[in-house]
Amino acid sequence: MDQREHLGLADLDADAWGLSTLAVHAGELRQKPGNSLTDPIFCTSTYTFADTQAVIDFIEQDQPREEYGRYGNPGEKYVEGKLAALEGGERALLYASGMAALVGLVMAKLSAGDEIIFFDECYHRSREFCVKQLGRFGVVTRQVTTGDYEAMAAAITPRTKLLISESPTNPHMSVVDLDRFVALGRRHGVETLIDATLASPYNLRPIDAGVDYVLHSATKYLGGHNDLLAGVLVGRRKDLEPVRQLRGVMGAVSSPQNVYLLSRGLKTFELRMQRHNENGLAVARFLADHPQVERVYYPGLADHPYHAVARQTMRGYGGLVTFTLRDADWRQTAAVVDAVRIPRIAPSLGGVESLIEQPLVMSYYRCTPAERASYGIGDNMIRLACGIENPRDLIDDLAQALPAATRAAVVVGERQVAATATPVR
Repeated sequence: MDQREHLGLADLDADAWGLSTLAVHAGELRQKPGNSLTDPIFCTSTYTFADTQAVIDFIEQDQPREEYGRYGNPGEKYVEGKLAALEGGERALLYASGMAALVGLVMAKLSAGDEIIFFDECYHRSREFCVKQLGRFGVVTRQVTTGDYEAMAAAITPRTKLLISESPTNPHMSVVDLDRFVALGRRHGVETLIDATLASPYNLRPIDAGVDYVLHSATKYLGGHNDLLAGVLVGRRKDLEPVRQLRGVMGAVSSPQNVYLLSRGLKTFELRMQRHNENGLAVARFLADHPQVERVYYPGLADHPYHAVARQTMRGYGGLVTFTLRDADWRQTAAVVDAVRIPRIAPSLGGVESLIEQPLVMSYYRCTPAERASYGIGDNMIRLACGIENPRDLIDDLAQALPAATRAAVVVGERQVAATATPVR
């Protein structure tokens, strides 16, 4: 049953629907079990059959019903239809997390001796899994400088099976030229994957450019409320079928309650993204003009190195703003993080609450200084994930917090003087 039949609106062109209409209605049955307006939660781990013949019919006729929770849930199907519609893809597969979605794809697509190529500005756990875990099974991971398409082309060999990038990247907010990325893959017969978590389908639809697979941590903007873990892959139905079958074996599925939370969060997706975009741009502009700020990483700013590409490919620029402080060490940077009143100190992004973190501490604390430098993670870097609060309040909060870096420097200097001073006798 396609998404229009689910809606009971088969006479309409689904491509003409707006994002909010898709977010509210796509994938859902027009008339639902129990005549409910909202999708029910199918809270069961297994599904029954009326008799033995019903089991045989299910197998022989490949009937579209459920058998066991690891292979699917009706609520999961509704949400997958909604996510596919939002991305403009044929099929979506829901996973227990964004990492589970990435692992599910590469495990289904790669074998010993195969190679994958990353642009190097990527989520550190994605890099870690591919290098450390896939490497144990003979898969080679190559990394090239983000945005260097010539280097990526030079790294491709007959064994290369997948090109991978985020867009925008985390935390530097670099943006991929999707046309060049797709052309590179097609020229060499290599499939392409874009992790578009930081953009969301509101700001970027890589499938429209010909990308083979789009990945999202649905924990972020899609769920939108910091209350669930989920991931999704979107692509062509035939390409995702072996991935779906492996998901049933591996069991990286979402619980029925989790699926419901994601469905509920998606209802307000477009409205939330409009505010995330508004807040991100307003905060980035404020920070860019602040004398204590050294640099702002936000593709909506004209001086961002990927601004031109972002303007061509993105509708908006999201709520994530990364910035560095001028002449600040890690303690002074931490003082600013500690001084804000609205954002909470936490990892993640894309929820209604603003979150703030110091990447050095939150994600790269156990790395050596040389490793952090190679990843572009400075001691003076802050990552702010703007929620949907009022933008003026976020800006005023940052304005009162930024001087904490100077105050921290004074305190540290006084301590150093006190420690080296000769005691008066």
